[in-house]
Amino acid sequence: MTLIKSISGIRGTIGGQAGEGLSPLDVVKFTAAYATWAKQNVGKDKITVVVGRDARISGPMVDRLVVATLMGMGADVINLGLSTTPTTELAVEWENADGGIILTASHNPKQWNALKLLNNKGEFLDGKAGEKILEIAESESFTFVDVDDLGEVKNDDSYLQKHVQHVCDLELVDVDAIKNSNLTVALDCVNSVGGTYLPPLLKALGVKNTIELYCEPNGQFPHNPEPLPENLTEIASLIKEKKADVGFVVDPDVDRLAIVNEDGSMFGEEYTLVAVADYILSNKPGNTVSNLSSTRALRDVTEKHGGSYAAAAVGEVNVVSKMKETNTVIGGEGNGGIIYPESHYGRDALVGIGLFLTHLAKSGKTCSKLRATYPEYYISKNKIELTPEINVDKILLEVKNKYSDEQINDIDGVKIDFAEKWVHLRKSNTEPIIRIYSEAATMDEADQLAQTIINDIKEIAGL
Repeated sequence: MTLIKSISGIRGTIGGQAGEGLSPLDVVKFTAAYATWAKQNVGKDKITVVVGRDARISGPMVDRLVVATLMGMGADVINLGLSTTPTTELAVEWENADGGIILTASHNPKQWNALKLLNNKGEFLDGKAGEKILEIAESESFTFVDVDDLGEVKNDDSYLQKHVQHVCDLELVDVDAIKNSNLTVALDCVNSVGGTYLPPLLKALGVKNTIELYCEPNGQFPHNPEPLPENLTEIASLIKEKKADVGFVVDPDVDRLAIVNEDGSMFGEEYTLVAVADYILSNKPGNTVSNLSSTRALRDVTEKHGGSYAAAAVGEVNVVSKMKETNTVIGGEGNGGIIYPESHYGRDALVGIGLFLTHLAKSGKTCSKLRATYPEYYISKNKIELTPEINVDKILLEVKNKYSDEQINDIDGVKIDFAEKWVHLRKSNTEPIIRIYSEAATMDEADQLAQTIINDIKEIAGL
């Protein structure tokens, strides 16, 4: 059994004793702590909180616990039921609510669930807010209301249509262009809420021919739900067999978007953002942001269009903060996360699909030919395990000093930018591990760079 408490929420496996897994007691305690913080954040006792959930088997149980606890804290609840993460974020904004809770463990397997927490803007909490909630939960500094002050619940199933219409109404989503291109689109929604949301979205976008794989929202994930190439072999084969033009794969809460080419090859999660940014920037020049571990191709495409690229620390809240600071037109993360400010400040696969299909339709190219127009980079992901007594911060500092002649960014670990490649080192907050991401023009070069840094670390640590 596992329970992980962090500034972004609480997640764990279902079952076990309180404090060991995500038990009902832990759900109640953390929800009450969140409601206490939300009241303090907006400065009022009577608050409204939006709740949405993915299709996990444990979803109905966790939903009932969360909603009842919010009522007990005097909060009114707008319950969306089965809902994507971006839909819940939009609902907080459109309802002028005081916060939101999304019940999803994102790409984790079916035995996991989690509470993702939103502020009154429908955005993920910053570190300060997250720490405060952890503190309230730990000390159990919350008070339930008297019987006359209990919150009320409104069930609202209108947001699927509202979100779909919102995507269609975006200025740079061209429904006519998509419709006229007569594309055949394949979907893998891993038997979660993507199966509820994406077919109606494609229909509204003018896609007449769809091939649906695992679109039954029953929480029985047919494969590892993280949309990585090794988990997408079935849809890749289906695309070739059925001669689809493009395939879309989402994670259980539909904030990450992976794309599969018409020949069954991977467009590459890193390149979801690159392609959408290329389309946005060709129509609306401006700046972009991604995190330090994302591909350099975004910077190349941004500069080609005359814009400026900036890197943020890893984590959606950090990317959003940097996007606001630099007034970007498009940003996100290299895990297929599109953040489009014209819509809202959150990763949104529905928005990503609308923009990408417009781009593909207007390009007149096949999906693989479109992918070939972007700079080719390869990322190698590695880690080195150290012993608990080793000072990881000291090692990172010594690596930074060794490469001080290169361009260094230390806002989140240490990133070393060489002329034709880069490497990013980040320490784990929970175990003595340094994660090492490297990128170069070939996978061999990326692997070699990672090995060089691993050797440096071993030498510094005396291993």
